[in-house]
Amino acid sequence: MAVVLLLAACGSGQMATSQAPAATSTPSGTASSAARSIPAALRFTAKTLDGQAFSGETLAGKPVVFWFWAPWCPKCRAEAPHVKAAAAAYRDVAFVGVASLDTEAAMKEFVQRTGTGGIPHLSDEKGAVWATFGIASQSTFLFMKADGSTSKATGPLGVEEVNAQVEKLRAG
Repeated sequence: MAVVLLLAACGSGQMATSQAPAATSTPSGTASSAARSIPAALRFTAKTLDGQAFSGETLAGKPVVFWFWAPWCPKCRAEAPHVKAAAAAYRDVAFVGVASLDTEAAMKEFVQRTGTGGIPHLSDEKGAVWATFGIASQSTFLFMKADGSTSKATGPLGVEEVNAQVEKLRAG
């Protein structure tokens, strides 16, 4: 998977949608109420760039914008101010950066240079979180509604496009 991600070029502006992921079942074969409220895609753990543990399950039940980026990607760099502004404007939506395709040092430098440290950024050097969400290229956004349904957009996205997608999330 890492090789595929390394070979992926910057995105092409495509949009795709999916239904809410299925809940996982308990050993008895019935889904528990807790499992029903957490989409399967949010059942992951990762480390943030500042070394903290991160559980995707903490995002369950709220709208989320996942921004998949690489430190060397010029489209990602161009989108950073839009992501930063949207995160500041839409406090009821969780924003999570998912960095990959380079070293952690390069990821930290990107966050500092772009001023996007106000949102959590996951260090995904091996591409595990990217694979969980079926992301194959940067810059890609995954917009997840509170019910777990998603849509994807491959960048670059301008400020109007980011805001329009976030408004759709908030509308339910």
